[in-house]
Amino acid sequence: MEKSYTQEVYEKVAQCSSPLDYSKNEAAIILAAGHGKRIKSQRSKMLHTIWGIPTVERVYNACNNEFSSMNTVIVVGIKALEVMEVFGKRENVSFAFQEEQKGTGHAVQIGLERVDSALFSGIIYVFPGDMGLIDNETVTMFRESYKSSGADMMVLTGMYEGEIEHNQYGRIIRVKATDVNGNTSGSDENKVIEIMEHKDILALDESKPYETVYNGRKYSYTREELIENREYNSGVYAFDYKKLVEQVANISGDNAQNEIYITDLIGMFNRAGYSVGAVSPKHEYVVMGFNDKAVLKDMKQLYKKIVYDKLKNIIEIQDPDDFFIDESVVAEIIEMDKKGIPLDISIERGVHIGKGVKLNYGVQIMKNVYVSGNVIFGKNVKISENAYLSTFPHQTFRIGDGVIILWGDIIKGEITIGENSRIESSVNMTGSDEYPLVIGKNVLIKGTSYVFGSIIEDDIQIEHSVIIKKRIHRQLRKDGTVQKVQFYLPMPSGLDVIEPL
Repeated sequence: MEKSYTQEVYEKVAQCSSPLDYSKNEAAIILAAGHGKRIKSQRSKMLHTIWGIPTVERVYNACNNEFSSMNTVIVVGIKALEVMEVFGKRENVSFAFQEEQKGTGHAVQIGLERVDSALFSGIIYVFPGDMGLIDNETVTMFRESYKSSGADMMVLTGMYEGEIEHNQYGRIIRVKATDVNGNTSGSDENKVIEIMEHKDILALDESKPYETVYNGRKYSYTREELIENREYNSGVYAFDYKKLVEQVANISGDNAQNEIYITDLIGMFNRAGYSVGAVSPKHEYVVMGFNDKAVLKDMKQLYKKIVYDKLKNIIEIQDPDDFFIDESVVAEIIEMDKKGIPLDISIERGVHIGKGVKLNYGVQIMKNVYVSGNVIFGKNVKISENAYLSTFPHQTFRIGDGVIILWGDIIKGEITIGENSRIESSVNMTGSDEYPLVIGKNVLIKGTSYVFGSIIEDDIQIEHSVIIKKRIHRQLRKDGTVQKVQFYLPMPSGLDVIEPL
């Protein structure tokens, strides 16, 4: 009998989930179950990338690095199999499946099912999976703020900077200076009462004020006042686990969307006599999420600027709007700079430098070059326009000092190129696991040549040749020059199927 999609998902959940480490008293629930209808893509919203990394993974990375980590539960729903396949199995990460999309509060309820209440009593953090610009600095600040506040719940808020009619975030409603009777609020002033979703604000009767109660006092807000409120809910929260479990089961779906909102927990915590705090990040952009391609594009451009600002005074980047350098490579460049030796690395327009690449002093990479995989540069290497250099994850491509690789070359695989060698235009070279390609020092390869899985000794010149699994010996001629290899072609095969027209 054929498996249903739901069965497949639950099997994948079991396969990809790892046990949580209950010696850690913190766990993050990342909400990655949403439709993402407005993004108009077959791919899960959470798998759209910013600077080469899916947004859900960026959120995870912000919570976990070499200095700190926490347990993580990723709530999946729409495109669940895709998300789990891309994210893979990781230590202290569990997946939870939200079969029916009933809102963020419901997603948190589903996520909490993966946490053993008999073994855990610490802090739960909640993060939207589309918050692709959030960073470890912000998460660290939020964690520390929550722990030092003594609050039972905390929300990370932002200040909307665009035109107010475009603000579709939930609004943070705070205690006014006076209540409806004109009495001063005293120490309650500015405390967070609740979050109201944008759609629920629009559904209010314009002729009547919205009234809410905090600490036994009533406060009044006009519909326009709520719409004009620029402080919004980022969707990032911290909770005392026991109090969250106590309250989350009681969230009502009585709202414009008939959904279970996590935002209702603020009012519920206040009514239960628990304390709710709020804090804002250092940079507004870190709390951006996206619902459409336009906002995602803005987020990508913002991140490109962040990367450029990190590197602009260390290396030369010709076009701040047209380059890609993987974050791991950026980190290594910054570490190299700390040694105090000028790097003299230049990157021209359209260059892509992927994960695993190790740059070096004096490297020049010209327009539209693509480099990815374990490509290790020597010093003073020059790569000309439109070259393509890559490896599979388990392979290594070493480029010696002073090597020049010219226009349009395609060089891939397990390869070593000795120092001061020159690979001229339109050369294609490959090294496999079984047959690595080893090129000696001061070698010149030119013309429309193809070289695969061979050993080429020092000082040799190869021109207009196809060299497959050969050893090219360095042989001195009587005049003291090294014998060149020119116009070498292997014997053809398939002649019996070829005939003149």
